[in-house]
Amino acid sequence: MTTGRARPGSIDLARYRRVVALTGAGISVASGLRPYRGPGGLWEEGDTAKSADAEALARDPRSVWKLFGGMRAVARAARPSAAHEALARAEQVVGGALTILTQNVDGLHQRAGSSRVVEIHGSLFRTRCTRCDAPAFADESPHDEVPACAACGALLRPDVVLFGEPLPVDAEWHAKHALRDCDLFLAIGTSGTVDPAARFVRWAEFEGARTVLVNLEPMTPPSAAFREQVLGPADEVVPGLLGV
Repeated sequence: MTTGRARPGSIDLARYRRVVALTGAGISVASGLRPYRGPGGLWEEGDTAKSADAEALARDPRSVWKLFGGMRAVARAARPSAAHEALARAEQVVGGALTILTQNVDGLHQRAGSSRVVEIHGSLFRTRCTRCDAPAFADESPHDEVPACAACGALLRPDVVLFGEPLPVDAEWHAKHALRDCDLFLAIGTSGTVDPAARFVRWAEFEGARTVLVNLEPMTPPSAAFREQVLGPADEVVPGLLGV
């Protein structure tokens, strides 16, 4: 694996016809949002992670709404980072053939101007029923009390993937479709060592794609599927790496 820091224009986007960028919490740190793990991570704070578990939804749905309802206000006040904006510009360079697979639920890629975003962990700004098939709907309310479905009366929940839940079927389908014939795969602001990142990079490598990890810390343990590693904050590295 090649390791280093990005230099402006080190990736010539015009050479690639199908680009996939997987993004994690590290891309939103410069926007003022906390990462999930590591120093200052949200899941390192007391029992916070327990409120993001599927079992909590059945046991104490109010705790789930307290966590994600509070995150809604913070995410809405945030602004896209330089890395979000660089990816939006990169989409124009490659003629729109750049798909973002984001593990984030903050909506910052769309607000930066990216049009092909697959939210593999859902969105903070949607709510859906816990029982019926009523479609998820746009919702920014923090909901101090657990809301009920207008269609069936069951409890509503944030439309995010909780610990212990599978990825949404449609999101996984879109991810697989994007990775088919991918020739450049970037993982930005994610460790790259656990699923879905580890699985996605293996698919991209199988397709013969150039694979690049951009993260603050080196990957531990390293993965042979990532051929290159660029270290540094995403907002400082990504614009130069992509030459946009």
